[in-house]
Amino acid sequence: MSSLSYAYYPGCSLHASAGEYDLSTRELFSALDVELTEVPDWFCCGATPAHNVDELLSLSLCAKNLELAEQVFGDVAVACAACFSRLKFTQHTLEENEAKRRQVEKALDAPLKLDRNVKHLLEILARDYGLEKLTTKASRPLSGLKVACYYGCLLTRPPEVPNLDCVEAPTIMEQVVEAVGGTAVPWSHRLECCGANFTLSRPGVVLQLSNAILESARDAGADCIMVGCPLCHGNLDIRQKEIESAHYTTYGLPVFYITQLVGMACGLTPDRLGLEALIVDPMPLLKEKGLL
Repeated sequence: MSSLSYAYYPGCSLHASAGEYDLSTRELFSALDVELTEVPDWFCCGATPAHNVDELLSLSLCAKNLELAEQVFGDVAVACAACFSRLKFTQHTLEENEAKRRQVEKALDAPLKLDRNVKHLLEILARDYGLEKLTTKASRPLSGLKVACYYGCLLTRPPEVPNLDCVEAPTIMEQVVEAVGGTAVPWSHRLECCGANFTLSRPGVVLQLSNAILESARDAGADCIMVGCPLCHGNLDIRQKEIESAHYTTYGLPVFYITQLVGMACGLTPDRLGLEALIVDPMPLLKEKGLL
């Protein structure tokens, strides 16, 4: 068994539209000799809509997934920022509110176990694995690559819940990028919302918000954007050509998942990281920077 082992909760997006995030996560962690065992019989955590429709259902979905994770050794590793937020929020709410805890226990017909640590992949890479060790694994450093680290809404907020990093001025993403040789650019929109799942119900809002993010990254001199959320990735990558058309501009900014950039630095080939699935083709940039 690896010295670092986790119960891996992929969430719905990583088994569908964000398959490249799942692939690059598994490949990277295997290369780092970090063991991921998928939580058996996991199901949707409710993501961003459920808690607005039915709070008890939302809390129960996450509580049941945490119960299922008890079958696997180790802390719970989560790739999706929305899943990470909902699981952490459920733990926080049910630890603080005894009445809601009893409601959920009644709904699940079982006592709750909420003491398992839930960690985003960023936390595992930066703290559990460690930045110094990560640097030693970077056989092909991201030298010359200027990266806009995009946290979005959920990785650090609300303040009392994730405990991932400083709410207003996080640096954990930048630390990971710089540990593998990249340059993290300072920019204004790294904590701004991209519109999240309004992408279907109010696409005009998404186009406006995501355009501001892309514009900020470009103006800061970034070559690309790094994200830790499938929703953010979808809005910034899949919709980028639509955003360009709506705002009469051109960005051409590749949007990478954390595991894709770190995986490249650790010598993994594009096919093992799912780079061909990206809508904005990253290959010209990577060739220009000598990273292939």
